[in-house]
Amino acid sequence: MFKTFCIFMFKILGWTLHENKNMDVSKSVVLGAPHTSNWDLIISMGGFHKMRYPLKFFIKKEWLNIFILNKLLLSAGAVSVDRSKPGTMVDKMAELIKNSKEDIALLVTPEGTRKRNCKWKTGFYYTALKAQVPIVLTCLDYRKKLAVFGPAFMPSGDFKSDMQIIKDYYKDVTAKYPENFCLDIYPEDEFEEETDKSKA
Repeated sequence: MFKTFCIFMFKILGWTLHENKNMDVSKSVVLGAPHTSNWDLIISMGGFHKMRYPLKFFIKKEWLNIFILNKLLLSAGAVSVDRSKPGTMVDKMAELIKNSKEDIALLVTPEGTRKRNCKWKTGFYYTALKAQVPIVLTCLDYRKKLAVFGPAFMPSGDFKSDMQIIKDYYKDVTAKYPENFCLDIYPEDEFEEETDKSKA
């Protein structure tokens, strides 16, 4: 039901899907940005489901205990996570990807909020490194009403260079609320700090 609703809204709102036909990726971390509105989820899901993309995303286990939401979230690709158990989210996401016997695309919204946030969360990056899978770049351009899925690139371990690839990809994308989309991501003096964290 939720899939059908998302695809219906995608069509009725006049969105166009652009899928990178040269992208043959069985397992990946999918970057979902910009994220400035609740509509981003509906439209993105519409595009993913139109492609029959093997989308998964983490959600607090408590949400799946709500009877009305349970089936909707599971059908949309939700995977419950118990934050009380040992291990970092990066470890849990990487393990989910590695252990999957089927194709899997793990969706992550690096901004972590619909409000303006220049300091993106970097868990998606270190998850891809740990799981040894590519990062798929996706975007919703509200000015063009274009949903773009791909390209993909393998993270090199050079945090600064790889984040520049991401910044270049999103620099001309128009969010629903452009004032809430920030691409500064990380100041120069924080690249060293993030690199040190990844080695810890």
